Amino acid sequence: MRHKRAIPNRSYRVADQIQRDVAELIRDLKDPRIGMVTINAVEVTPDYAHAKVFFSLLVGDPEACEEALNEAAGFLRNGLFKRLQIHTVPTLHFSFDRTTERAADMNALINQANANRAKDD
Repeated sequence: MRHKRAIPNRSYRVADQIQRDVAELIRDLKDPRIGMVTINAVEVTPDYAHAKVFFSLLVGDPEACEEALNEAAGFLRNGLFKRLQIHTVPTLHFSFDRTTERAADMNALINQANANRAKDD
């Protein structure tokens, strides 16, 4: 039973390491479509064949950035081979994460509602 519990922890550690390494490797990319990227999360499949990399963008076009990152995925994966101590380095799939964008929209709505309430009082 003890062995089964170690596997999910290992996949979290691998995902965490991929998140840190990909964030560093992206800085070396020269593609102008890749703006100020933050890697928010990485989900690795149980067999380590694939990793979904969720990112947000401070400046730039999310769709163009996602396309550029997916085009660079092979290069980034090669960089991971040199860093990760695992047999299978997953194929990377980048996906724009709208969570922070939605949070900013919600904050704007809350601030607007509070401003309107203050005016009414």
